Amino acid sequence: MSSENSQTKWGQFIPLAIVFFFWGFVAASNDILIPVFKKAFDLSQGESQLVSLAFYIAYTVGSIIYMLVSVLIKEDLVNKIGYKNGLSLGLSISALGTLLFYPAANTHSFPLMLTGLFIVALGFSLQQTVANPLAIALGPITTGSQRLTMAGGINNLGTTIGPLIVSFAIFGTNANGTTSMSIESVKIPYLILGLAFLTVAILLKFSSLPDKPKLIDEMENEGKPTKKTALHYSQLVLGMIAIFLYVGVEVSTASNLPAYMETKLGFSLQDIAPYISLYWASLMIGRWTGAVEAFTNDMSLQKILRFIAPYLAFAVFLAVNAIAKHDLTPFYIYGLVILVLIAADIASKGNPARMLLIFSTLGIIALTIGMTTSGMVSVYAITSVGLFCSTLWPCIFTLAVSGLGKHTSQGSSFLIMMIMGGGIVSWFQGFVSESIGIQNSYIVGVLCFAYLVFYAWKVSGILKSHGIDFDKKVSGGH
Repeated sequence: MSSENSQTKWGQFIPLAIVFFFWGFVAASNDILIPVFKKAFDLSQGESQLVSLAFYIAYTVGSIIYMLVSVLIKEDLVNKIGYKNGLSLGLSISALGTLLFYPAANTHSFPLMLTGLFIVALGFSLQQTVANPLAIALGPITTGSQRLTMAGGINNLGTTIGPLIVSFAIFGTNANGTTSMSIESVKIPYLILGLAFLTVAILLKFSSLPDKPKLIDEMENEGKPTKKTALHYSQLVLGMIAIFLYVGVEVSTASNLPAYMETKLGFSLQDIAPYISLYWASLMIGRWTGAVEAFTNDMSLQKILRFIAPYLAFAVFLAVNAIAKHDLTPFYIYGLVILVLIAADIASKGNPARMLLIFSTLGIIALTIGMTTSGMVSVYAITSVGLFCSTLWPCIFTLAVSGLGKHTSQGSSFLIMMIMGGGIVSWFQGFVSESIGIQNSYIVGVLCFAYLVFYAWKVSGILKSHGIDFDKKVSGGH
């Protein structure tokens, strides 16, 4: 591969990163909408969870539509319309969804609200299909997973800020939300969000982003017989199961934590919020750390940044919670847990398969400690799962689409379909907890991580047989 692809193209990467921010902003804001809708529409706990279901299932529906359209036009949709047009179209679909919040709020219609959220996520499905492989392609393959990690870190900035802004828009300055709350107050933030979607769609259309980037390891496939579809590549099929279980353990660990802290530790609901915030901030801490290699090739600077980046992200979490007037005292000790993350990141040496193996093993250890201890030790152990989940998405994604060549965007679409694991595994863990208790139900997460350990081991051999070795740090990875 030519030397022009030996470093990250920042001018193209930054506009792309805004799209990642949007996903985090909206997904985490759903956590605020669930209790708001529950109260406003007088819903049961199960009915209020339809917010998550409508959002996550849209990714699967979007991927199926994408594949059907590709079959009908006898060509991969993104390959036909181009990556820039794909992103702009996805953002425009999401903008349409936000418009539905206006009539839904005026008519007090919960189904219309769900339809709006569903359409927003439908747009996200197309955006993710395009944006993930594009982030990997904007520079050398050897730092592809690090670039995706960095984009994930920006996504988590959205998850940290989104709930605060939406909460402020709905409840005003009263952090406890005891003021009179009207469902109509959700109209303005979502209309502004829709305007932001359209603005970025137009900016991306005229940006310098490549429309047909050179995709991962296309050169690896030159001179080799290409397979008919992405599903003929075992690294992708096993990777689809990995994405399903990874998103599952990431979402279910957080969504079952409030129930554990309430029933076992006697926390009140408003006191749990900062710990949920810490969980999502842990993903940001890990991603900022994992992204260091995409910033610079200077090894000594990388070593320094590996220590600065996580604590900078931790400082953002502390600042956000200070603004929200939460007591920060219980969180300072978490600074020591971050040292485990830094050590694991250094040990992985930037190899996505090794990183997946180490971080999934640490996830098993963290959940085991959470299940076998009590009090705050168990809470910090469960929360630290966020640190160890942080870099798994880019690792799995990079490994699963490596060597797919012209089937990359199709493979990407199959992976995005598997995001539904977030809804299904969460529900399954809740169901299991009814028979073995909420603390023991984290065995579901342990099993998810166990598969990820297996995938990390298995995929290394598969890719090496295709001539792809992530330990060879040459320009372009070839």
